[in-house]
Amino acid sequence: MIPRTLFAEEHEMLREAARRFMETEVAPHNERWEEQGYVDRKVWLKAGAAGFLCASMPEQYGGAGGDKLYSVVLMEEQARIGCTGLGFGLHSEIVAPYIEHYGSEYLKSTYLPKMATGEMIGAIAMTEPGAGSDLQGVKTTAVRDGGHYLLNGSKTFITNGWHADLVIVVAKTDPEAGSKGISLFVVDTSMPGFSKGKRLKKAGLKAQDTSELFFDNVRVPAANLLGEEGHGFKYLMQELPWERLQISVTSIASVEAGLEWTLAYTRDRKAFKRPIGEFQTVAHALAEIRTDLELGRVFVDRCLQLLMEGKLDAATASMAKYWTTEMQFRTLDRCVQLHGGYGFMWEYPITRAWADSRVQRIYGGTNEIMKELISRNL
Repeated sequence: MIPRTLFAEEHEMLREAARRFMETEVAPHNERWEEQGYVDRKVWLKAGAAGFLCASMPEQYGGAGGDKLYSVVLMEEQARIGCTGLGFGLHSEIVAPYIEHYGSEYLKSTYLPKMATGEMIGAIAMTEPGAGSDLQGVKTTAVRDGGHYLLNGSKTFITNGWHADLVIVVAKTDPEAGSKGISLFVVDTSMPGFSKGKRLKKAGLKAQDTSELFFDNVRVPAANLLGEEGHGFKYLMQELPWERLQISVTSIASVEAGLEWTLAYTRDRKAFKRPIGEFQTVAHALAEIRTDLELGRVFVDRCLQLLMEGKLDAATASMAKYWTTEMQFRTLDRCVQLHGGYGFMWEYPITRAWADSRVQRIYGGTNEIMKELISRNL
């Protein structure tokens, strides 16, 4: 493989520790978690104690104070082992940054330390039954009432929603103002009027708790407004490139794992008295997958460099998200084919990775939306 130049010695030390954690604290429980539809809450506390949550958050709020590459290492190691039930990435690199970047000192000191330890699990509620990639179409409202906002509406497909202790909610504070009428709120799930719906059963990501959320006159203190009223859409647009790049990071790592599993299988599985990997059709398919993987990794690593330099733009992040997720599903589908009938058996990791990969083209903004964003910058 092409040598990677992104990571320093401390990143690789973290990788070794993260790999041990995933192999000892996560992998042995994954099958049970898939059956129950959520991971055990204690794994969050173990991850927090090991410093694997909010790794890029400042130390003053309980984080490790590392750069974004610390979190990239953790995402890659989770994807490598094929255990997609852990919502650590969303918690640490989507929810926590909103609070860190736009929250008051009160919000940061109240919530971030507990997120770093795993005592509080975070979610973000954007999608609604009638509004997905079009965030301006949300119907959830937040109406000012003295020192509070009255929050009403519902959200769906919320990752970490069933476990969540705090949720960043996208709501309309001025329904007539379009994108300038959207605001973000930190909602504590213990607030009266907040309720969680059923855990949703999905085609993949079976161990990841995904649920509906409901808000019935939830009185949210005005102090829980993130940043300024009406600036929520701008904040979302500022954070979405990093969210989409995270999807690309996990796509590449998933393909790498899938290729390793498939190489091992094709070397061991025999047909007509020889390993199937020796057949030209199989060997050429594996060569194509390796090439796609190398090309994708070089591009994503370059995007990560741009991120570290503060130069990653929305169009480039959209390109990464679009191309890598399409490549991920295409290549994992080929890996399933190369496993033959065993590729359709849930006990094989390639089967779960294939099923899990389908949603990558949907969440974080559908790939159709990614192409629209890219086309606007041509």
